[in-house]
Amino acid sequence: MKNIFLTSIKTIQQTPKTMLATYATIYFLWGLGMNWFGAEVEIARFSYWWQVITCYILYMVPISILLKKYSFFNQYAYGLVAMGILEFLGYWLQTSYAYPDNILDKLFNPQNFSLGMAMFFALYFPAGNWLVNKVHNAVFQKK
Repeated sequence: MKNIFLTSIKTIQQTPKTMLATYATIYFLWGLGMNWFGAEVEIARFSYWWQVITCYILYMVPISILLKKYSFFNQYAYGLVAMGILEFLGYWLQTSYAYPDNILDKLFNPQNFSLGMAMFFALYFPAGNWLVNKVHNAVFQKK
C-alpha cells in the first residue's frame, strides 16, 4: 500500500506545472459552472462555493492525473468508485444539498439520486483528461 501511495505522489509531482495549471483552471471553471447549473435548475449544489476547490481541484485533479494513462472504460470505472465515495460523503456529511423532488428524483426516484450523480460525474475523468490534454497541447505546444 505504501508503494502505491508513493508511486501516486511521484506521478503527480512529475506532472508538468503547465499541465497542473491547465487541470486546475479547467476543473475549477467546470466545477463553478456545474455548481451554478445544479443550483439554478434546483438539482443539487454544494453547501459552500469553496467546495469547488476541495472537490474539483484537490480531489478530482489528482485522480484524473493518476487515471489518464488508462483507457476510457478504465478511467470511467475507477472514476465511478472515486465519485461514489465523494457523493456518499457529500450527502452524508451534508456538505452537498440535493433539492427535494428535483427533476432527477422524478425521473429516476430519490433512492437512485446519488448513484445517478456518481455515474454522471465519473465521466469527468475520461472527458476531463481528454479536454485538458487538448487545451494544454493547444496553449503550450512547442513551435
